[in-house]
Amino acid sequence: MKKNAVVEPDQLHRHLKLALDTGEVANLEEARILFDSYRLGIVVGSGIAHSATMQAAVLTAVNTGRRSFLGGVFVEGTLDVPLLVPWGRCRTLEDAVVDLKGVIADCSPEVPRLVIGGDSAPNTDSEFAVRATFDGWRGGVAPLYQDLRLPERRECVPAGVLAGALGVSEAFQFLRRDNALAGRRDIGLSLWQPDRDVSWLKDSGEGPEIERLPASVWLIGLGHLGQAFLWTLGLLPYHSPKDVHLVLQDFDELVEANESTSLLTTRAMLGQKKTRSMALWCESRGFSTSIVERRFADDFKVAGDEPRVALCGVDNALARAYVEDVGFDRVIEAGLGAGTQEYLAFQTHTFPARRSARTRWAAQGHQPDGHTVANNPAYRALAEQGLDDCGVTTLAGRTVGASFVGAVTATVVLAELLRMGLGGHRYEVIDGSLRSLELRQAVEYSDVAPFNPGTTAARLETV
Repeated sequence: MKKNAVVEPDQLHRHLKLALDTGEVANLEEARILFDSYRLGIVVGSGIAHSATMQAAVLTAVNTGRRSFLGGVFVEGTLDVPLLVPWGRCRTLEDAVVDLKGVIADCSPEVPRLVIGGDSAPNTDSEFAVRATFDGWRGGVAPLYQDLRLPERRECVPAGVLAGALGVSEAFQFLRRDNALAGRRDIGLSLWQPDRDVSWLKDSGEGPEIERLPASVWLIGLGHLGQAFLWTLGLLPYHSPKDVHLVLQDFDELVEANESTSLLTTRAMLGQKKTRSMALWCESRGFSTSIVERRFADDFKVAGDEPRVALCGVDNALARAYVEDVGFDRVIEAGLGAGTQEYLAFQTHTFPARRSARTRWAAQGHQPDGHTVANNPAYRALAEQGLDDCGVTTLAGRTVGASFVGAVTATVVLAELLRMGLGGHRYEVIDGSLRSLELRQAVEYSDVAPFNPGTTAARLETV
């Protein structure tokens, strides 16, 4: 790298930052070489032809995988089948995989494998091989050698998103060698009952058939989490997408770093306002949109004909503190962990709750402290290449992020919204980590009147 040709905070890939922050690399070039060596193989079985949920798992694995495994995501198997989930102008699953930058090719035997929809386990010499599986609201992955597979009868697209993202998460943790259990355990979740004592392998977590889908939602923040919300919403089987109205609120432009974590961001969008890029994407899906290009604060009120439910995915504590102050009837808010260990963590809150948003967030700051890692070798190398002290501190203060964590979190948030539309139970807090999902906490809260967020019909044959 030439002197002064240094990376800016808005350019740094959030996975490369993981290697910088752990101190395992001496400079940015070593970080790039390391992550360029990460590859993922996806093996698609014949069952994919008749399951929208399995196809959602494949597309989620490709989309999150290519942002995490910079050496490429290689997809093989049954791909020349009709696409059962909406993705642009694509007509076959293969078209969608290619559009999402998956590589149609057999992968090397040693590459970690994720099997989706296969009737039998493929022969592989890989040290890591897991199967994604689902049934109803349940989704997860298990090692191939366990021969564990759910019935995969009742379709539920968010469970497919969950399973695909968990498969990528396990493969990533395996390659990082910081979790001895990754790829050697079953890991999953019932989105209907995410309580710790409800096993995703038991029928009790299957949940009901989904006949109605969200029709009116306000999204606060269109970065990592906001785009994960949209990705999952966009894959849902709406009977009439034109009945869906979304308000999109953000004030930032898309930058290079967004492409590493945000599921709908492409390089062609960089420099554009997030609201406008996401509105174009939503409208291509058939949804109608309104945009708000301002910071979220408590100095406005939601109008009577605007969405009464908000999904909040911002990392600014002040904005999160205001979410109950502008007139929403319900708010589902999510946040992600930071740092070399906590980036796998997530937490969701639903308001109103026993503890208000102002009480929970108003006293907390929102800028991470970069001083603890700024003395690592890679940051010192950037300083020697011309990045000034302020730039080093700013870069070190940026958070580590992984798109598969956002995708899993989005399924938890969307499940809360779906249960709301079904008049089901609700959770005040869900707190977990993909490092040890079995230790999650889910706090149910029923001391609030039922609320209809506004729904529209689903296509039942592919829900």
